[in-house]
Amino acid sequence: MHYLILAVAVLAETIGTTALQASQSFTKPLPSIIVVVAYAAAFYLLGMALKFFPVGIAYAIWSGLGIVLIAVIGLVVFGQRLDWPAVLGMAMILAGILVINLFSKSSLH
Repeated sequence: MHYLILAVAVLAETIGTTALQASQSFTKPLPSIIVVVAYAAAFYLLGMALKFFPVGIAYAIWSGLGIVLIAVIGLVVFGQRLDWPAVLGMAMILAGILVINLFSKSSLH
């Protein structure tokens, strides 16, 4: 259940960041409202996840997955291109998350 809470926190953060791009500097009302609601949900859920994960581990997973998901959304939805160093860096982020979850004994309280 704790991984589900963290996953939904990542999803909420991803929705908020996507809406932030769509809000065009908060000039569009609906995306602007989505930003506020999604970020509030993301931080609430991240706070709940901290009952189960150390803060450094939770934040690494939350921010790392968020970075990768937003880059994919930027590519697919907004047509933003990534060069190979960016793709390599994101692959390293994902590898780091896997190492934490597969090998670290500090990933859960």
